[in-house]
Amino acid sequence: MDFKDAILQFASRVEKLCPQIQTEEATKNALIMPFIQLLGYDVFNPFEVSPEFIADIGIKKGEKVDYAILKDEKPIILVECKHYKENLDPHNSQLFRYFHTTEAKFGLLTNGITFRFYTDLVTPNKMDEKPFFEFKITEIRDNEISELKKFHKSYFDLESITNTASELKFLNEIKTLLANEMISPSEDFVRYFAKKTYPSVVTAKVLEQFTPITKKAFNLLMNDTINDRLKTALNAEVQNEEPLTSDSVDTETITEKSLIVTTEEEKEAFFIIKAILRQKVDSKRIVMRDAQSYCAILFDDNNRKTICRLNLDGKKKTIEIAAADKKFIKTEIQGVDDIYTLSDSLNEAVSLYL
Repeated sequence: MDFKDAILQFASRVEKLCPQIQTEEATKNALIMPFIQLLGYDVFNPFEVSPEFIADIGIKKGEKVDYAILKDEKPIILVECKHYKENLDPHNSQLFRYFHTTEAKFGLLTNGITFRFYTDLVTPNKMDEKPFFEFKITEIRDNEISELKKFHKSYFDLESITNTASELKFLNEIKTLLANEMISPSEDFVRYFAKKTYPSVVTAKVLEQFTPITKKAFNLLMNDTINDRLKTALNAEVQNEEPLTSDSVDTETITEKSLIVTTEEEKEAFFIIKAILRQKVDSKRIVMRDAQSYCAILFDDNNRKTICRLNLDGKKKTIEIAAADKKFIKTEIQGVDDIYTLSDSLNEAVSLYL
């Protein structure tokens, strides 16, 4: 099993384990130690992973870090652990105190769900206030797995990680800024685009007018980009499908399938639903299965795991989304773009099967 598969397999187990974890010590045993093991370090070898690593601070003796990952008997990563339900924000200062008393170049603050990697990009030997790399194991993306792999024992190279840390730090900060601007555009952000497009002086009234326009433009751009990529992927899947032969299906099946027509609107709705759920599950696990009466969107191609049913052929367009107790909540929509407003319900529906 390669590194990516191992990480994804571990990520799929985390949510199942959490309800049984009651203490910080249990968080370490169930979530954090296995994670360190996935990075290639033997958690039972004190020459590689030292629990309760002593990091004396001035006159305070006996200060301990939960774990120190070692190389050549010297700490390279300090690991501070919290219970998986704890918010990590208040604890940065604790790891901050330990950082400058050791030779470790990196600090890892984690509750077993969120992982924050720190270093000293701003001031040498002084841990930065913001992490240069952060991810949630339950929502980890391919690019984050690639960055995480650099911390694996087999690939760990101090200079290489340090060189990319600065880029990662600023990349993540810009992504956060852009995400915030998309949700709630600032005056400076709106003014930039208004000046580029508005033919006259940009007044306060013009800014007020352009704020919702700017927000809508960004949302449309994102939606178009996602839909284009999904269409390309779906077209590739269709081209790779094997043609039906008389040996593979009987006449009755062919007749039944010939009555099913998957419309462009149903395909577009499918793309939108995959885009919405992509943050929660791998988009490959979201499958469309069309029928004569409705178009079903399934999880893992399992008809017992229906996420929603689409009925877009009639005058009234509806979507039925799975809810608790095997019920479906029907909502009338004007068009497929209305599906975006049901994102929370769709995420809750797929959570039923995780």
